[in-house]
Amino acid sequence: MNLSRHSDKIYNIRTAIILLCLSVLLVSCCVPGPVKHSAPCIPQFPDQDGWYGGDGAYSIDLDGQRSLWLFGDTFASEEKGRKNRIGMDVILGNTLAVSTCSTDQKFFIRYFLKKEKGAFVSSFGKDEWLWPQDPFIAENVLYIPLLVIQSLPGEKALFSFKIAGHKIARIKDYSAGDPHTWPVDYLDWTDALASGIEALATTSVVHEGFVYFYPLYRHTGDTLNIYGNILARLSVGHLGNPAHHFEYWTSDGWQKELKPAKVKLMFPVGVSELSVRYSARDKEWLAVYLSPENKGHQLLYATARNPEGPWRPPSVLIPAIAEVDPGNPLYDQHTFCYAGKEHRQFAQNETLIVTYVCNSAEDIGNQESFLRKNLFLYRPRVKAVRR
Repeated sequence: MNLSRHSDKIYNIRTAIILLCLSVLLVSCCVPGPVKHSAPCIPQFPDQDGWYGGDGAYSIDLDGQRSLWLFGDTFASEEKGRKNRIGMDVILGNTLAVSTCSTDQKFFIRYFLKKEKGAFVSSFGKDEWLWPQDPFIAENVLYIPLLVIQSLPGEKALFSFKIAGHKIARIKDYSAGDPHTWPVDYLDWTDALASGIEALATTSVVHEGFVYFYPLYRHTGDTLNIYGNILARLSVGHLGNPAHHFEYWTSDGWQKELKPAKVKLMFPVGVSELSVRYSARDKEWLAVYLSPENKGHQLLYATARNPEGPWRPPSVLIPAIAEVDPGNPLYDQHTFCYAGKEHRQFAQNETLIVTYVCNSAEDIGNQESFLRKNLFLYRPRVKAVRR
């Protein structure tokens, strides 16, 4: 036997095996296999912890693990398993909840209802009727804008209120599990705002050292009538002392004085609640809102390269809202829908998580009303939609 040839043969076989193994490894690393995407963590709003429905449903990611949810006037009851709201208490003001997503993408929420002397009370504000708007975090401080509401006796039940001012709940430490233990101080921004601003923080955006707001604005007088959402901003460094520091986007650029003739409308339809969020994937700003026309019959979106716009004409995300569609079994002639918005922390790829709320024009005190009898109304309706 020729040992030299035999050794060469063994060497060649070993080399071939090694090369084969390397090629398998390279193929397995370089050829894409099936990509597994976990299902998105989709919010739900069950009746629990005394909570039986509320509107608004603004949310904010607190720390990458918890989301804070803010609701307006809320139905509440100590009785578990209620099937209707007949005789149920209504908390005038605001309530809140904190949600988390598990590692397997299950959504959990806990409502924190506040009680004093055995009665449910608003989470923010004492002896005041305060509705929450879009919260924001700047320099690790949580700010919750609040509308000061005053009742108007003698008016129709649905519109028996007016917006009388703007306050901010400032929370420097929101680490505790129970949000009612967070230390809160209140800032009054009412006098710092230009005349005509009805609702400041319909949505809030922190961007490049400023907080941007899209206020609902109204001017009526002379020959000039204006209504819609404008754009305002305040530098982060002046959140504690906003007087004379608000700026407004006008036909002359950013100005500290808001002249009606120079106003630039971002959303001419006039939206009381919406969301504006930046899409890093698309490198543009995305506004989501429910059309105020036809009782809120469609969910719309618009895009822009900058917060100042120009905003492209709106497109449809949901073509028909079931609750105001006469052909849908959820329909009632008194129902109207509003508070459409996106919740960016729950988005995945092209799927957006949006909510809206439907209410009733019937008297809330009518215990036999559609709203009192049907729990599906007056709570956030959650939809996963693709653009």
